[in-house]
Amino acid sequence: MNLFQRCGFALVYTVPALLPLSAALGSWTGYVDLFAWLPLAVLFGLVPIADYALGRDSTNPTPAQAEQLEADAWFRGLTLLALPVHLLVLAWSAHHFAHAPFDSAGQLGWLIAQGVVGGVLAINTAHELIHKDSRLERAAGGALLASVGYHGFKVEHLRGHHVHVATPADASSARMGQSVWAFVPRALWRNTQRAWQLEAQRVARLGLPAWHPRNELVGWTALWLGLAAAFTVWLGAPGFVFFIAQGFFAAVSLEIINYIEHYGLERAQLPDGRYERTTHLHSWNSDYRLSNWLLFHLQRHSDHHASPRRRYPALRHHADSPQLPGGYGAMFVLALVPPLWFRAVHPVLARWRAGH
Repeated sequence: MNLFQRCGFALVYTVPALLPLSAALGSWTGYVDLFAWLPLAVLFGLVPIADYALGRDSTNPTPAQAEQLEADAWFRGLTLLALPVHLLVLAWSAHHFAHAPFDSAGQLGWLIAQGVVGGVLAINTAHELIHKDSRLERAAGGALLASVGYHGFKVEHLRGHHVHVATPADASSARMGQSVWAFVPRALWRNTQRAWQLEAQRVARLGLPAWHPRNELVGWTALWLGLAAAFTVWLGAPGFVFFIAQGFFAAVSLEIINYIEHYGLERAQLPDGRYERTTHLHSWNSDYRLSNWLLFHLQRHSDHHASPRRRYPALRHHADSPQLPGGYGAMFVLALVPPLWFRAVHPVLARWRAGH
């Protein structure tokens, strides 16, 4: 991997920078409410255009290169840096929300923008971190998730989603013909509920009650409540509204991405009732260069499910996986309009199924 590619992954930190940029432009022009929506316009307008302009990257590292990438401290450092950066941005953004002369439209735009930024910087980075063996990385991932109030993901994603992906038991795998509007509320509720069930079962096997401190969700919930209290004491009601709303929109953005990643894909059920082994054929892949840099290669999701512990720079492109017709930014917008989503994705899925 050359220097240009190595530095490409640092572009993720341009995403939170969109917030102070929009605040500065709003202050300079006087259009604070209009520019509150700027981060969303960039991420879901300019980035998809740039994706198509910059093209795709389907190159894969050799086994020797992959081993070097796995051990490279640069890539590990980029993900760990997300925790302090996210917390600083969150505090600054809350202060701006509480004091900027927003009307209701500007407030809504700012909250959604912060939520989407949190979805990228907090949840997506946490997704990378919680899969690792290092206690530091797993703890940083949990703290990032607690900062948006979706810490159940740390449990359910590892012990639920990766076990049941592409089966009816997985709330994060969308069925063919299911709209994102039907999918997201169900996923939010079931995944949160399932996380607590999984941890309660684990501590019960240790002979402990569900609310024992050994239940890791108890600790992460305490951190979330502590952060909510801190924002409320600091900024009053606006601080509380900001903290709760940004977490909600971050969680929603995650589940929309889950919808995109596994839509319509199913594992075959075997005669004994079990399901076939998860492979790279059970997740959508996308090789658009820019959005893969911005998302720590999340779009190479097919390989992630085939090799969950593989570090992001070493993830592989699989040409025989189902291929999304765009990067996640473009597909996110299409998913919000179900007829457009179905028109774009169903023919691709039908052609892929015919070949497999």
